[in-house]
Amino acid sequence: MLTGTARGRQAIRHHWSLDPSVIFLNHGSFGACPIPVLQHQSALRARMERQPVQFFVRDLEGLMDDARKEFGRFLSTAPENLAWVPNATSAVNAVLRSLEFRAGDELLTTNHEYNACRNVLEYVAARSGARVVVAPVPFPLIHPAQVMEAVISRVTRRTRLALLDHVTSQTALVLPIRELVSELADRGVETLVDGAHAPGMLDLNVESVGAGWYTGNCHKWLCAPKGAAFLYTRPDLQESTRPAVISHGANSPRTDRSRYLIEFDWTGTDDPTPMLCVPEAIRFMGNLMPGGWAAVRSNNHQMAIRGRDVLCSALDVDPPCPDEMIGSLASVPLPDGAGAISKSPLYADPLQDELLEKFRIEVPVIPWPAPPKRLIRVSGQVYNRDGDYEELGRALRAVTL
Repeated sequence: MLTGTARGRQAIRHHWSLDPSVIFLNHGSFGACPIPVLQHQSALRARMERQPVQFFVRDLEGLMDDARKEFGRFLSTAPENLAWVPNATSAVNAVLRSLEFRAGDELLTTNHEYNACRNVLEYVAARSGARVVVAPVPFPLIHPAQVMEAVISRVTRRTRLALLDHVTSQTALVLPIRELVSELADRGVETLVDGAHAPGMLDLNVESVGAGWYTGNCHKWLCAPKGAAFLYTRPDLQESTRPAVISHGANSPRTDRSRYLIEFDWTGTDDPTPMLCVPEAIRFMGNLMPGGWAAVRSNNHQMAIRGRDVLCSALDVDPPCPDEMIGSLASVPLPDGAGAISKSPLYADPLQDELLEKFRIEVPVIPWPAPPKRLIRVSGQVYNRDGDYEELGRALRAVTL
């Protein structure tokens, strides 16, 4: 398998246009798209610009359906359950703003929820008089049962919806999402799963999760171009689930196609080529290693564990969670920082900048649960090698934490 020779990894890395002077340990934030997939996108863009009306008016719906069929097979669901969206945050907006809440309703999430999606939850709650209830999931933790207890213990008769991560962004935990969704359903609570990191990282069957809605990004671990994501909606909820941007589909007279797809497939003129590239990304990544996607996922998991172990050694801390709760990301607590306010809404800790400027290592340093508390998170991707993590360990020993 790919975890063998350095020569093999070097050959793999040549498929990416990543800066060779930088040790890139942050695939999790924005992904990185392989050159062959970008070339496929360039061909689609050339076709689009050669005859825009033909492309958008006559060809696009069929192209999106073809891509959706292939993607549906990858996710083990019928294609008509999948709407294309530009990113998971857009899907969370669409679902939450499609629902009607009343004063006193409770919207359940955890203290690990991604900030952008937590903001959407707070927004819809403030407009309706509902209340956001935050389940305090510990980190470090020793067992998935601690997640179950933290979430389920916050359910009341007023709980209307749960917004839960499948893989948490800050703490990099793979939550027991099927068990959580099942327990919540038994209590009459519907779940929207933010699975931004899950496609390509985990063996994902969206229907088996059991949630009313499931969204995930394709630009992260599937390695598609930026601007490709999906929203799975259970059939009984599709009629009431609408995009956040209302456009031509809202009054379409068509009866040959679901309102769900008509509305989501056209929210205005934009570049649809990232979504059309998803099947190509799936094929490319699945052919990188003997064993296909299962081997890629296993490789990336083992690399993340390796990176986690190096970090724990360098920082003299214990692993903060069991291996079974790690996918292709791993986070480890750092000593407290200065609590400096970043100029970027996406946040960059001074240590993150220092690691790049002095050691040419790109790795996220994340404020969690709030400054000055912080974490360092490593990614494992097929282009990474053991030496990348060793370099990070040496750098952390050299800086003042």
